[in-house]
Amino acid sequence: MEETFNAHLGRKLRMRRLSLGLTQTKVANAINVTFQQIQKYEKGTNGVSSSRLIQLSNFLKVPITYFFEDFSDNLYTEKNANDNSDLNYSFLIKTFSKLDENQKVKILQLLKNTSNLKETG
Repeated sequence: MEETFNAHLGRKLRMRRLSLGLTQTKVANAINVTFQQIQKYEKGTNGVSSSRLIQLSNFLKVPITYFFEDFSDNLYTEKNANDNSDLNYSFLIKTFSKLDENQKVKILQLLKNTSNLKETG
């Protein structure tokens, strides 16, 4: 499981770094490691300590939970608790909270209307 999580965390780190247009060197300098260490984190070769994860979270301006989102190899997850395993609730909550009041009302109306539909076929 550790190797799987390291690879997952590395992908999340790389995705966020690239979305901000940052180089490995820039991230490395910000958390006081070498760019080679960032490469190893991104490849999943090395694990990230909790203190480094906090530094990365702060520098990349994401909540620390960002690195755990969508990780499906947990021993116990909400996926095991219910059948809505494909939903990323964190993403939905963040997206919904950014909408204005009118948009929220329209989405809620849409959800109410579709909940009355019956599955066919």
